[in-house]
Amino acid sequence: MNALKRAAALAAVELIPPNAVVGLGSGSTLVYFIQELGLRVRQGQLHVTGVSTSYQARSLAKEYGIPLWDPMDIDSVDIAVDGADEVDPAGNVIKGAGGAQVMEKVVAACAKQFIIVVDERKCVPTLGTRATVPVEVIAPALALVTRRLRELGGKPMLRSGSGKLGPVISDLGHLILDVQFAPIADAVRLDQQINSLPGVVGHGLFINMVDQVIIARSPVENPRVEMLQVTRQA
Repeated sequence: MNALKRAAALAAVELIPPNAVVGLGSGSTLVYFIQELGLRVRQGQLHVTGVSTSYQARSLAKEYGIPLWDPMDIDSVDIAVDGADEVDPAGNVIKGAGGAQVMEKVVAACAKQFIIVVDERKCVPTLGTRATVPVEVIAPALALVTRRLRELGGKPMLRSGSGKLGPVISDLGHLILDVQFAPIADAVRLDQQINSLPGVVGHGLFINMVDQVIIARSPVENPRVEMLQVTRQA
């Protein structure tokens, strides 16, 4: 599936205008995007400034020669490109398998245009079909938020990872709950409900934020790239 991820990422690079401030998302598909963007910057084909959403994106951008601005110094980017764990037919997504959902959402909210790049496996009829919803929470609120998420019908599990004892800590220093709601009957309402929980820093439901979805479809040997324009709800 790496060929599909690369095809979607390269199609997104073609949409980057000259002299743009570009939000750099995180994840495996965005590795290809950042590599190609950096190649064009180094060859003088494109002049851009990046705004990273994670330590991963920042490290890759520096490695491939993309100049960076600190997210604290900007309130607007021209275009942001990111991956997703799931995309529904309306262009709503679940993000955050890599734990960077809060900064990804901040940069996406700053973007005049927000583009999601995925391979066909990430397309689902309803959010929550396969992916859990990451919820980033401050440590003192963990028990409260866990109980409230259960009351909303979710099954929260504290994220842990290999190579580290104890829970995963986000780039911003918080705990992450992965919450299974499968499937999500009303993503708009759930977005609002999780936002209202005291102690929640952010979560991985990106509702009514996306402008375009780039989908790479089989065959792997000659991927077909589909561009889906999304109409945001007023």
